[in-house]
Amino acid sequence: MNKPYMIAEMGVNFYDTARAKNISPLDAAKLYIDKAAEAGIDCAKFQSYKAGTIVSKNSPAYWDTTKEPTKTQYELFLKHDGFGETEYRELCNYTHAKGMDFTSTPFDYASADYLEDMVDFYKISSSDLSNLPFIRHIGAKGKPVYISVGAAYLSEVDTAIRALKESGCKEIVILHCVLSYPTEPENANLRVIETLKKDFPDVKVGFSDHVAPDEAMMTLAAAYLLGAEVIEKHFTLDKTLSGNDHYHAGDPDDFRKAISNFKWIDTVLGSAEKTVLDCELIPRREARRSLVLTKDMKAGEVILAENLMPKRPGTGISPEFIEIVEGRKVTRDLKEDTILTWDMI
Repeated sequence: MNKPYMIAEMGVNFYDTARAKNISPLDAAKLYIDKAAEAGIDCAKFQSYKAGTIVSKNSPAYWDTTKEPTKTQYELFLKHDGFGETEYRELCNYTHAKGMDFTSTPFDYASADYLEDMVDFYKISSSDLSNLPFIRHIGAKGKPVYISVGAAYLSEVDTAIRALKESGCKEIVILHCVLSYPTEPENANLRVIETLKKDFPDVKVGFSDHVAPDEAMMTLAAAYLLGAEVIEKHFTLDKTLSGNDHYHAGDPDDFRKAISNFKWIDTVLGSAEKTVLDCELIPRREARRSLVLTKDMKAGEVILAENLMPKRPGTGISPEFIEIVEGRKVTRDLKEDTILTWDMI
């Protein structure tokens, strides 16, 4: 089964779940990992940052404040920056024990460094696409790098990918992304996936999704059809929770539905080879046409054009050979509506 690699972006959603369930954030994060593993997801992804190193204290909100009312980025990040190296190492080990890959997006040099022996690959946020020194620092670590390219011009994507390659990074995945929370469907612009695949043919291309889940999970299905090899989406256990990312995240059932869609798409896409399938052999024979006599004919009588009509089934002489059959003689008496075979002429 050639499904895309699925990343559940836990982000910091588990903090809200911890409050709602009155459990510790670490236990809530492990619960998220449990549910992701049960849903068949390939990778659990978190975010590693400290409010004081990611944003200035006066940085305004850029999200939908009707869903997340916090007015500054600093205040929001401060709510969700309690984890450090010790907690992420525990989550890394827990995730691997569940059979999934682990990663966390670093937002500062200290996080990037302590994550180095934990993450199966690095993820760089769209917000750091122009942070070339940071990109080079991560690229030089010798790990695969997945980089989101939301809110960027193609030239900026090119610059970032060049920086990664020049730093020695050998395995790169570009994730098409729209830096809008939530992304309205008309802004998803999934055809950018094709653009990235064409312009960067030597790297993998995927999609980091911020479109609110629809009932059929068609956004992710469309991304896969356009060639996304990696799919990342925010993950929650309760889409009704207030907080930064729940309102556009997918829950375990959404992810299961998406994975089921990928399997179905892969099934119906099948092979690119144009040939006759085993299931077509009998219909091919019965539905094609043969040359059939339009009247009774005596042995030795010459076959004229008006004596022939193509009719089903295709068990006799194919109409493609009509010019060979015309003008020949029948070898024996034949009734009208006889399906001609080569031994009859």
